[in-house]
Parts: sequence; C-alpha cells; structure tokens
Amino acid sequence: MSDTRRRVKVYTLNEDRQWDDRGTGHVSSTFVERLKGISLLVRAESDGSLLLESKISPNTAYQKQQDTLIVWSEAENYDLALSFQEKAGCDEIWEKICQVQGKDPALEITQDPIDESEEERFEEMPETSHLVELPPCELARLEEIADLVTSVLSSPIRREKLALALMSEGYMKKLLQLFQVCEDLDNREGLHHLYEIVRGVLFLNKAALFEVMFSDDCIMDVVGCLEFDPSLVQPKKHREFLTKTAKFKEVIPITDSELRQKIHQTYRVQYIQDIILPTPSVFEENFLSTLTSFIFFNKVEIVSMLQEDEKFLTEVFAQLTDEATEDDKRRELVNFFKEFCAFSQTLQPQNRDAFFKTLANLGILPALEIVMGMDDLQVRAAATDIFSYLVEFSPSMVREFVMQEPQQTDDDVLLINVVIKQMICDSDPELGGAVQLMGLLRTLIDPENMLAPTNKTEKTEFLSFFYKYCMQVLTVPLLASTVDEKNCKDNFQTAQLLALILELLTFCVEHHTYHIKTYIMNKDLLRRVLVLMNSKHTFLALCALRFMRRIIGQKDEYYNRYIVKGNLFEPVINTLLDNGTRYNLLNSAIIELFEFIKEDIKSLIAHIIDNYYKALESIEYVQTFKGLKGRYEQEKDRQTLRLNRSVRHHLPQTWTTRIEWRNYPDDEDEDEDEEQSPRKRPRLGS
Repeated sequence: MSDTRRRVKVYTLNEDRQWDDRGTGHVSSTFVERLKGISLLVRAESDGSLLLESKISPNTAYQKQQDTLIVWSEAENYDLALSFQEKAGCDEIWEKICQVQGKDPALEITQDPIDESEEERFEEMPETSHLVELPPCELARLEEIADLVTSVLSSPIRREKLALALMSEGYMKKLLQLFQVCEDLDNREGLHHLYEIVRGVLFLNKAALFEVMFSDDCIMDVVGCLEFDPSLVQPKKHREFLTKTAKFKEVIPITDSELRQKIHQTYRVQYIQDIILPTPSVFEENFLSTLTSFIFFNKVEIVSMLQEDEKFLTEVFAQLTDEATEDDKRRELVNFFKEFCAFSQTLQPQNRDAFFKTLANLGILPALEIVMGMDDLQVRAAATDIFSYLVEFSPSMVREFVMQEPQQTDDDVLLINVVIKQMICDSDPELGGAVQLMGLLRTLIDPENMLAPTNKTEKTEFLSFFYKYCMQVLTVPLLASTVDEKNCKDNFQTAQLLALILELLTFCVEHHTYHIKTYIMNKDLLRRVLVLMNSKHTFLALCALRFMRRIIGQKDEYYNRYIVKGNLFEPVINTLLDNGTRYNLLNSAIIELFEFIKEDIKSLIAHIIDNYYKALESIEYVQTFKGLKGRYEQEKDRQTLRLNRSVRHHLPQTWTTRIEWRNYPDDEDEDEDEEQSPRKRPRLGS
C-alpha cells in the first residue's frame, strides 16, 4: 500500500468527555513489522516525533464525521480522532481503512460495535435479522416509528442498525417534512410522537445523522419537534427565540458564507444541547458524546477561520479604538471579542497559545487600555472579561506591556492603574467586578509566575515598576479612610473595598518582602491600617488584624522595631479589652497573635510585658498572657546569667579567685537570695 501523508491534528477523549489536542503532524498508512499489519502513523510536523502509531484492526469501528474527521476507539474508554486539514486527505485515509477492513468507503462507519452481552446472540442470528426494518414514513405510522426508536436505545447493535436505516433514502428528511404537516394540522398526537422520535435519534449519537439534522434545511424543524414535549401542557417557543429574540450581529461584515453558516449552526446546536434537551440520566449521559464533539470541532473551526482572516480582525481593532466609533457599535465590538475569547477556551493549549499571540500582535492590550477607561459599564465589564482571559493565558505578556508604558504615557492612564481605579470605583453593591479585578492584580504581582528562566529579571523589574507607579493608587482609599480615627468612613461598601485592598496588601507582605517593607515604613502604613480595628464591621477589623499578623509572621526585626517604636499593639489590646469575655472570631484571632509571639519573638514579648501587662494580667480565661510573662522572666534570667559570666570572664584572675573563695561557703544561700530578690523590667526590645 502506498504511503500517503496528510496534515492532521491528533485528539484523545479525556475522562471529562473533552477532546485533548495531542499535536499536529502528517498521517500515513503503512505496514509496521512490529504490529504485524497496516497502521496509521502520525509524525509531528515540528520535530518528526511519533504522535500516533495505531494498527488498523479488522474489528475496530472507525467513523467518518463532518468530512474531515475520523474517530475510533482503541480500548475501553480510549477514543481517538484525526482532524484533517483537507477533505481530500480524510477521504484518502478513509479509503485505506476501508480497504484493510474490506468495507465500502461510501459507509460512514466500518463496523457495528457489539458489546459482550450481545455478541454471542448476534452470532447466532440469521443474516436477515441484522437489519432494522423501518415502517413507511407516514402520519399513521408515527407511533410505530417512535416505539421502534425508543426500543433500540438500550441495544448498541440495534442503535447502529437503526442509524444506518435512517440514513438511507433520505428517511430523516421525510420525517421532518411530516413535522410541518402535523403542525399545519395541529396534530398534537403526531407532534408528540415526533418529539420522541427526534429525541431518540439524537441519542443514537451518530455524526452522519447530525450532519443531516443540523443542516440549514432541517435544523429549525428539529428544534420545532423538540418543542412538543408530551409532559408539557403548552409547547415551548424555541424557534421564536432563535429567529426573533436571539439576533446575530455582524460587527464587521463576514464575507465568508461558510464561516457565517458555521457560526449559526454552532449557536443553534449548542442551544439544543444546553437549553432544549433535558439533563441526561446516568444511563443516557454517554449518548450525547458525539453531539459534544460536533460542537467542539465546530468551535475549533470557527476560531481558526477567524484567526486566519487578519483583514477582518484588523478592521475590528481599528473600529474598537477609533474615537469616532459610536457607543453602541463599540459595545458590540467588545462583546464580539468577549465571545471570541470564550470560544477560544474550548481550544487545546497549543491552539489557544496561537490564538492569544495573534490578538497580542494585533494590539489587544492597547485597545483594552482605551475601552476599560470608558464610562459605559457594559463595555468596561466585557473588557474586564477579555483582560481576565489574557492574564490567565500569559501574565508575563501583560507585565511586559505595562512596563513599557511609562515611557509613552502618564501614570494615570497606565493599564494597571486603569484596572485599580475600576476596582476602586465599582458601583456594584456586592463589588463583584472589584473582586474579579483584585484576583487579576494578585495574579500579575504573584512572584510564583515570574520565574521564567528566559527572563530572570522580570520579578525585580516588575515589582519596582508596581511600587513606583501603582501602589500609591491602590492605597488611596485606605489612606483616605484612616486619616482620623474618630471619623473614618465606615459604610458597608467602603468596608468591603478596604477589605479587598487589605487582602492584596497582606499578599504583598507574604510574597514581596523588601518592596512592601519599605512602603509600609515610609507610609507608616500599619498604623493607618490598625485604625480599622475600630470599625463596626468585624470582617474589616479581622482583615486589619490579619495584615499585622502577616507582618509579625515574617519574624523580621526591622518590622519588630517599627511596631515597638510606634506602640502599635495599643489598638489591638484596646480591641481585646473592649471585646470583654465574649468568645468570638475576633477574640480568637487576637489570642492567636499573642500565642504566636509567645513562641520566640523576644523583642515583642519584652515590649508587651513592659508596656501592657498591667492591662492584660486580669485576663485569666486563657493562659496566654501569663505565658508571655513567664517567657519574659525566663529571658531576663538568661540575660542576667550571661551578664554575670561576662563580668567574671573580664575580671583579673586574682579578683575572681578571691571572690569565689570568699563566696564559696555561702554559694547555695546566695543563689536563693538571687531567686527572691526583686527584679527590674529591662526593655529587652530597646
């Protein structure tokens, strides 16, 4: 057999019934000695490595779908697919497969899959019983047809035979023509039978039937049949929604009729799967796997066709950023890109990388910078969704863009500052948009995704940029709300916003070390944050306390000296005392803070005992503060002992001998006196 090479993508079906892209290469059919037979080989176009080596088994059921797909199963729960770039290549490989199996290439499937429970019975059946005989396609026989379709669903072999029968002689199209007759006559019984028939045919899970049912001529009749569910008093109005309510908008005219048809088809099939069909039972859940694959490959094709049409995308970007573009038009353009990016999420990583690189090259980030700063809430929300796709795809790409901006623009219109301002100004009472934007900012400033070996300076450069140009914008609401301890803004929405900002700052303390430490000390930020311990909103007081806890958790003496010098435990202790003996989350969090300090932060232990123990010694429902006092005393004893040893070490030998000789007889008494003598409280942290 001759060796034929065609460009293909190799897919495997994962446990979630989604197709994973295994790579792009060229397929050939050739004899493989090791496998003892003709096999399909796919070699990667990038490096020639072997992506697929699959023997064409005489008993394997191969299916040809949508003219450019060949799908088969190699083992239980292991499905494979080859997606061809050209129909001619698919046809040629299909002929090779059929030649090996001795089948007619005109068929869409080469074998009848037979499960173990039916295999033995099937072998005993006479040849004529293999066929499913369909009643004539007439109104009077609809009930009989519906019963037949319903009865075969539990039998894999009968499903296959029924599918072959339905595909012959245009039977499916004749059935859908009967739907129009029944609807004209208002024949509810016939319409109910047609619902059962069409639903059952969808569960046959055959791509060849889908090609007929979802064609332009038939799909609205399919939707019409599915409106007449016998369990409903009144039929649904799905066709009315698809033709009148759901409007297809071409933001830029699409000249490719095939692309336009593919978009219409995909939307309608997705609507059938998500809206019309009831949630499948456990028994039925695998019956629609081919429908899922049909939608998946359609989306891949749509994204590829749009991506390759650079003229179309260039025009979209030009109108999006043009100041003369009307608001309604701009809204449609942004929503188009949002849908476009949502479609791209069905792609596998390699395809998605190429997609976003195309958008980046066309200038998606400068365009977003413009539209995210606009007053239109819908435009801003859609732009935020697009921005989230880009950040998720490549934080480094976004960081690289924003670091180039200061050379070209003012600080106020930097992309990250636009994002921060949008977060701060979110008008939603629940701050849904602000929460989303805070998550994006957190991703951008996370050092964990700045460790690419190709750019080792990214972390240093970006954090220096962020703290120079952006941090002061982020902290504006916090600093404005904590100028005056008595008159700080404390409404619920402001409290929510401050809590988000504190969450981000707490993340910075944990991950940025030097930059955030310098900022906290220069701005005396912890003092300002602790003003929020007085908030009537407990969640905000807890956020302020968590910020301090993260700072102390660094065990950094620079931070400790800053806290001691500013007496910054005072608002925390006042909150503890004001809380009284109430056992609540705030109380537990404060106690945990002191328990952590008690472990081994000597300078803070000394500061707390020296300055606040009188206020704390009456708290007896926990042993935390008595424990702090005990650690303080132990450390004082150690320091006294070290001091005595140091003094003895530096005295002349004759002095120490004389002292030791003189004190020798009373040595034990002297130790007892030391234990009983009053102690002063030195400032160990000073």
